[in-house]
Amino acid sequence: MPHSVALYDNAALRDLERRAAQASGDDFELMRRAGEAAWRHLLRHWPQALRIVVACGPGNNGGDGHVLATHALQAGREVSVLRLGAPATDPARRACAGYEAAGGRVLAFEGGWPAADLVVDAVFGIGLSRAPDGAAAALLAAMDAAGCPVLALDVPSGVDADRGCVPGIAVHATRTLQFMGAHRGLATGAALDHAGECELSTLDIDPAWLAQVPVAARLLRPAALATFLPPRARDSHKGDNGHVLCIGGDHGGGGAIVLCAQAALRSGAGLVSVATRSGHVAALLARQPEAMVHAADSSGALQPLLQRANAIAIGPGLGRSDWGRALFDAALACGKPMLLDADALNLLAESPRALPADTILTPHPGEAARLLGCDAAQVQRDRYAAAAALAARHACVVVLKGAGTIVAAPGSIPYTIAGGNPGMAVGGMGDLLSGVIAALRAQGLDAFDAAACGVLLHAAAGDAAARDGMRGMLPSDLLPHLRRCANPAP
Repeated sequence: MPHSVALYDNAALRDLERRAAQASGDDFELMRRAGEAAWRHLLRHWPQALRIVVACGPGNNGGDGHVLATHALQAGREVSVLRLGAPATDPARRACAGYEAAGGRVLAFEGGWPAADLVVDAVFGIGLSRAPDGAAAALLAAMDAAGCPVLALDVPSGVDADRGCVPGIAVHATRTLQFMGAHRGLATGAALDHAGECELSTLDIDPAWLAQVPVAARLLRPAALATFLPPRARDSHKGDNGHVLCIGGDHGGGGAIVLCAQAALRSGAGLVSVATRSGHVAALLARQPEAMVHAADSSGALQPLLQRANAIAIGPGLGRSDWGRALFDAALACGKPMLLDADALNLLAESPRALPADTILTPHPGEAARLLGCDAAQVQRDRYAAAAALAARHACVVVLKGAGTIVAAPGSIPYTIAGGNPGMAVGGMGDLLSGVIAALRAQGLDAFDAAACGVLLHAAAGDAAARDGMRGMLPSDLLPHLRRCANPAP
């Protein structure tokens, strides 16, 4: 897929590191390249930094830091290395010896922090998957409190590079320079608050080696929208662009189904029908006259609407009353391409059952936890595993919403979506997403592509709307941007 970036897990990156060391015949060569790449990165982004403090751990990440410190020292910068324990690997010891031979000074960390223009985090890298404790926790806390920019080497210390979780204290980096391959964990979850701007240095490893290790996920960028959404034929008509049926809006939940229908229209569906409580019909028509709104106070009224639809979005405002349950059962029985969101997911969690082929589930972490029988914290500790488990359990496409949304399906490499912002953390954004994905499904995209493209389109519209400010942003603010983003330049 063009405009996507391969993401790797720790096992793949350790395999790459082993291959590179064997090819060079020197365990130190990769560390030399990493330290030099980090120094070049520092010069590009902080050329005026004269006082540099490098925090080094005992492993190879600390060795990378010592190599950078040596370059900085030789360039005439004032450099201090704060070391957390003696170097514990042969390459790290060699890097430390080189720094000391160049006249570098090593300081023991005793709680204070030297004055600095820039801090380099070279403490843990990918080697830590638990909460730091003791002196390590104190060092990371002091680094975070130093009040100056932080460059993290490979991974911000304290962040789990495989899962994206932050089990304890972790560094908040301004920038992170990743080595060899991009880490899947830095693209989702709590890690996004710690990694800052990410960049990759391949360290000149043989590209053929990358092809020999498995890709764990793909980071999908907004430029990929043009791949999913080509220009329409000049003679296209509404029937070519699909008919979406949006089902929901119990008493008190009418706004959710309005947003779902509006998003489906703005994302290019040719026809959009709505099945909702009779009390919402007039208001919905007044708000969106292009939607075909039907009173469905019983499941029997739903049958002709189900027959005409190409894709169904059910759940926004559905509730869990007898009315919502009846509509849910009727929709599942029709066998049409379907998206389940909100209370449709909660009803599924209460009464698990086989789903129609190519169903799309769009849970947030709380809904995912109910479906998996765990708690939301467990989902967030390993978002990739949670998405994969849901996709396997229900044999369908899963959109695990949140920062760094993950789109997973059985037998497919998952997508992680680059885009979106904290302004989208407001009620109704998920209802909007349901309409977007259902519209793309109705327009002919398969379930996996419709889910990935829909999340990307929704995120791009959210980022466009956020230019006027994140706080106070509403789902309806995205609607005009959905139309523009759904028509990318070829």
